[in-house]
Amino acid sequence: MRITCVALVLILVTFPSVVFPQTNVANADAAIRQTALDYIEGYYEGNAERMERAVHPELAKRIVRTNPQNNQSRLDQMSAMTLVLATRRGGGKDIPKERQQKDVTILDIYENAASVKIVASDWIDYLQMAKFNGRWVIVNVLWELKPNPGK
Repeated sequence: MRITCVALVLILVTFPSVVFPQTNVANADAAIRQTALDYIEGYYEGNAERMERAVHPELAKRIVRTNPQNNQSRLDQMSAMTLVLATRRGGGKDIPKERQQKDVTILDIYENAASVKIVASDWIDYLQMAKFNGRWVIVNVLWELKPNPGK
């Protein structure tokens, strides 16, 4: 009887440590995915509020561009404000619905940091997210254009 009670207590004490991390991961996964969708769908919809909700005010969105003539690279950068204003102007609305790809893959989550890949219509975004004041936001984006099939 005593062994049964001890075993039962051990199971009950251990059970929450098994269940809650999985629940927290599932909650984080859903929140991270929603942030990524607010970012990409917000852009396609021209919805600046969704974009602004998805990004940290100090976001840096960067792309490496290399000049094919001299093989010299430069780093171009866009701020959160520039991205929100471009979204508000509706640049993403020019992309036809059937081309508005938004494949979201969560690459990794650790504590308050996450890495996410979005395959969009003409580019791929690699997002770094942070849980900031209780919600997931994008703090960095490194992106690359997809090859132009016509070239």
